[in-house]
Amino acid sequence: MMISATCTLAIVLLSAADSAQFVSAKPVWPEGREKEKNLFVGFRAIFDKPQESPVILRCTGSTVYRAFVNGTFCGYGPARAAHGYFRVDEWNLTPFLKDGKNIVAIEVAGYNANSYYLLDQPSFLQAEVVAGATLLAATGHAEKPIDAAILKYRLQKVQRYSFQRPFSEVYRLTSDSASWRIQPDAAIEKAPCTAFDPKPVLARRVPYPLFDSLKPVSLIAQGTMKTGIEPKRYWKDRSLTGISDKLGGYPENELEVIPSLEMQRIQNENVASLDKKCTGSEEITLSEKQFVTLDFGANRTGFPALHVSCSQPARLFVLFDEMLREGDVDWKRLGCVNLIDYEFAPGDYDLLAFEPYTLRYMKLLSVSGSVSITNTGLRIFENPDTARAEFAAADPRLEKLFEAGRSTFAQNALDVFMDCPHRERAGWLCDSFFTARSAKVLSGNTVVEHNFVENFLLPDHFEYLPEGMLPMCYPSDHNDGVFIPNWALWFVVQLGEYSDRSGDHATVDALKPRVLALFDYFKKFKNSDGLLEKLQSWVFVEWSKANDFVQDVNYPSNMLYAGALSTAARLYNLPDLEQEARAIRETIQKQSFDGTFFVDNALRKDSRLEVTKNRSEVCQYFAFFFNVASPETHAELWAKLQNEFGPKRKESGAYKEIYEANSFVGNMLRLELLSRYGRCQQILDESIEYLLYMADRTGTLWENVGDYASLNHGFASHITNTLYRDVLGVESLDSVNKQVHLRFTQLNLSSCKGQIPIGDDVLKLTWTQDAASLRYSLSVPDGYQVTIDNQTGKQLVKE
Repeated sequence: MMISATCTLAIVLLSAADSAQFVSAKPVWPEGREKEKNLFVGFRAIFDKPQESPVILRCTGSTVYRAFVNGTFCGYGPARAAHGYFRVDEWNLTPFLKDGKNIVAIEVAGYNANSYYLLDQPSFLQAEVVAGATLLAATGHAEKPIDAAILKYRLQKVQRYSFQRPFSEVYRLTSDSASWRIQPDAAIEKAPCTAFDPKPVLARRVPYPLFDSLKPVSLIAQGTMKTGIEPKRYWKDRSLTGISDKLGGYPENELEVIPSLEMQRIQNENVASLDKKCTGSEEITLSEKQFVTLDFGANRTGFPALHVSCSQPARLFVLFDEMLREGDVDWKRLGCVNLIDYEFAPGDYDLLAFEPYTLRYMKLLSVSGSVSITNTGLRIFENPDTARAEFAAADPRLEKLFEAGRSTFAQNALDVFMDCPHRERAGWLCDSFFTARSAKVLSGNTVVEHNFVENFLLPDHFEYLPEGMLPMCYPSDHNDGVFIPNWALWFVVQLGEYSDRSGDHATVDALKPRVLALFDYFKKFKNSDGLLEKLQSWVFVEWSKANDFVQDVNYPSNMLYAGALSTAARLYNLPDLEQEARAIRETIQKQSFDGTFFVDNALRKDSRLEVTKNRSEVCQYFAFFFNVASPETHAELWAKLQNEFGPKRKESGAYKEIYEANSFVGNMLRLELLSRYGRCQQILDESIEYLLYMADRTGTLWENVGDYASLNHGFASHITNTLYRDVLGVESLDSVNKQVHLRFTQLNLSSCKGQIPIGDDVLKLTWTQDAASLRYSLSVPDGYQVTIDNQTGKQLVKE
């Protein structure tokens, strides 16, 4: 394979601390089946408990694995990496071991289907168990092997979970299905394996999830179901009907079962609303066609878990979603199959979903037979590295926003910065620009961002995309050739901030060829005015009417382009790029500003460029955010935006001709501009207006202002950064140069305190105020310089 200079340099940059190597293990998979779709394979090693400690399971693979020790869940992975690279996990098995024989069992799903979430690469597992220098078992080892078996209890030919994620989960279980991973004497039908050439491996870097158990808090409904109802029209997602060479999966006519169609032939009947507290340990008995609905109290992400007993054959659907629609779980609301299908022979079963899902509500429906259910819960799959972050204020609403932001971040930042933890689980650009800021203040480090950025660096090229273009989300496969040109520009802007907050100049420098190749791509779209025109594929501004005005010349995209050029000019000392950015801004000012507002686009007619009358709220924010405008150059416009726009504009009816912004990204940019220009009390008030209803309903923050899409979107965790900066007053925290700048502003708030992680240390700040003074207490790590800007008009007193 050809390896570019970019990729070669990336490999050189991997220091010893970032490397990960196996002692003996080889990548293996059942012979001839490494490209088979949705094959579920079990790997097992049996060994005596060694005297040495700790005992470590080191493993990676494609596509996803989970590990058990003596039947107890102990790990899930691997962390995602770029095409052709694999991150290695190391799990400490010592707490799970017992005297005598021990079993390490690993289930691996080899999906071999393109998605936004997981890469379409040939399946394998590479794993070894070691105790110090002693090898206990390894894949591909002749004397101490880890044996493989095809696990047929997870059905193979099933529909995808969504267009953006691979296969849904359907199980056909017998009472001994799990015995192979619990009982040393349980027989398995060994599958001969092929050993492959060594794979390029990388360190995990990012923290390991804790996998805590979360229990429901209440039982909210129960009832019976009516079956055999034929809908007028079946809902069939494109992930069911669009299987092709561009979307991997099994065609509808090949599927063994289609639960999403079955579920549409079922309706609620005799529903009783309840408000009954529960802990998840209570026994729930469901006869055939009965259901219960459980509330977990907030939107969380993890693996649904429950214990099921049945004395006769039975079938159970586990349905879930982030919200209720007309009092019920609408499992297809997000365009996903939020449904796990279990069929049981008589017996007892400890169930744990293989894939992570996001939910507040879970509906358990006995399709056939009777079941007894206990130990219902969710094994949490979130980033644990936010525990040291603290925020409290005299206004409890702000604390609720902070906690919603923290939870939203934790669910969307395990190994890359995701847009949402359910429908896509994708490492989206633009979203990541905001989530990366949250990561630094909540965890005190940039390890997730390092992985995220590195993933865009490592590949030799991005298949299916034009030369120079970056994927809109990654690691992912874009077989249909779709990309968002704007999102590649957001990557450059984020890279500038990553350089500042991490000090990782080596990675940033290594990305220079990729950044310049991106600008080379855009050159062919520059018109005679120096603006980008007729950009290809999916040109995206935000989820609003602004997306209807993206051709031929889209001014917000060109504003972003200028911002990316300025960033690259600074990063790589390329003054010509800054000169180009300046010229673009001047041209936009002349063409787009109509004397009152900035116009979104211009159309090419008879070779002439004609500016339209289309004007959106988000376009105005792009202009100020990317320095096309400022309060000095466009004072009247800024006064309008500041005083007459915002969350109450629909109520006031002001400027109805200017299309409203949405949460992603217009409202976010608005808050950033208010911060830039010192409007902190307004930020406090508008944040409550924009976000509190979300936190109240789900405990997380949403993709849009309405509940019609994701109710858990990573970018919205940025509220944590906003609260630290604009309410607590830590305007900037530079851990590279060890500088802290505080800004105390006029706020209708009597007190605030917070703790911000800085590496292994923390910054602590507390303040209280009255009519005459603001009293504060500050603790920073040794060696930090502190400057303070007191804008309160009050006496500043240090305590």
